[in-house]
Parts: sequence; C-alpha cells; structure tokens
Amino acid sequence: MVDFQCKPRYDWADFLRVMALLRGPGGCPWDAEQTHDSIRRNFLEETYETLDALDRDDAAGMCEELGDVLMQVAFHAQIEAERGRFTMDDVVDGVTKKLVYRHPHVFGTVEADTSEQVLANWEVLKRREKGQRSTADAIESVPHTLPALWRAEKIQSKTAKAGFDWDSALSALGKLEEEVRELRAALESGKAADAPHGVREEVGDALFIAAKVAQMSGVDPEDALHRACDKFDQRFRYVEAQADKPLSAYSEAELVKLWQEAKAHQHA
Repeated sequence: MVDFQCKPRYDWADFLRVMALLRGPGGCPWDAEQTHDSIRRNFLEETYETLDALDRDDAAGMCEELGDVLMQVAFHAQIEAERGRFTMDDVVDGVTKKLVYRHPHVFGTVEADTSEQVLANWEVLKRREKGQRSTADAIESVPHTLPALWRAEKIQSKTAKAGFDWDSALSALGKLEEEVRELRAALESGKAADAPHGVREEVGDALFIAAKVAQMSGVDPEDALHRACDKFDQRFRYVEAQADKPLSAYSEAELVKLWQEAKAHQHA
C-alpha cells in the first residue's frame, strides 16, 4: 500500500503524484512495465475518443476524454522524469514559452489584426524556432505519423504558400484525371502492384492529387472521406436490407441496380 490520502477533489499536484506512485515501488505492475512504445496506441485511441466527444458536443464525455489524453501526456512525462531527461514541469514551461513566443501580437509589439496575419506570423516564427531554412525543411517536419490525407494536405498547404501551386482547383482536377488514367494503365498492365508505376504508386498519386483538390477548395480531405464512409454505410445497409439472396449471388449489373435504388432512397 502506497502512502496516499484520498480526497473528495484532487488538484494538479495530486494528479502528478498519482502517476509517479503508479510507476513507483509498491505501485501498479502494469503501469511500471509500460514504455513510450507500449502505450503509443493508447495515446491515439484516447485522442480519437476525445474528438468523438467533441463531435457529439458531449460535455461530460469531453471532460472525461480530455482527462484521459492528459493522463497519456503525464504518463510519457513520468517515464522521462524517471530517466532524468525532463519532467512535466518542463513540458508545461516549454509549451507556455512557445505560446508567448508565437503570439508577439499579444505579448509583444507586433501588430496582427486578423486571423490571416496571425497565421502568417505563426508560420514564420515556427520556422525560425525549428531552424527550418526552406520550404523543403518545413515539409520534412510534417509528421509522417499523421493520417496520410492530412499529411498530404499539410504538405500541399506549405508548398502553396511558397508559390508552388495550381492556378485553380479545376487545374488540379485535370491532374487528377491524368493520374486516374495512369492508374487504369497500371491495372491493365498486369504488373505487380508494388512495381514502379504499379497500382500502389498510381493509387498514391491519385489520392495525393485528390487531397490537393480538396485543399484548394477549402475542404478537409480527411473529413470528406469520413463523410463518404458514412454515406456508403447508409447505402450499403439499404442494399443489404433489400437483397433477397446473398449478395455474392447477384451479378454486377444487379448490384449496380440495387445501389442506384439505395442512392435514390437516400435522397428521397
């Protein structure tokens, strides 16, 4: 049993102490065994659960899930404190200094009257802070762990700010049509999917340009794909409900007919 007094309400210091006790002697064996890598997925899952609560405007859910995300932050910081590299106090100090540095229009003498000016200043300060001397450096700094569509969008936003861009979304759409033709050629060639100019490469090129069309149109490509998934789910439910035999027993033409009925039903 560890030395800890239960309370009706806990504060920040209590929270950090609990994390340290869980990892320390007499604490929890599971917590003590964890590493950055072993709880990496937990961080992602808690983040997505928080986003789900935000989307549902669920105040109680937000409060709980934000706490779970904060626990993940404290967990990783505690692991590093044990290694003597930094503490949660260092994390809080660092992010506070970053906020002050990147808001010179609030804490300094720089003027920024619009959100656009704020974002422009933020990008300049961020590059200076991270020692990025070129747009290529900024692109390389985009996390490779981001969902691929978001990573594509962020890369394309950075190159657009540098002047490397299409004249319009319609121009980018022309490139997408070209990539689709190349994808068709890859499929028709029968070559291995991972061969040069094979299906994997051409699908990637098509998705990259599709994300560009979205970015130029002011659309979040990740959100757009989620909406497409939801739409597909609704239509497939209708198809499955209307089928009078296993779907595998239907011809392609029959499935297309059912799908068209589902589309009409969805818009009715």
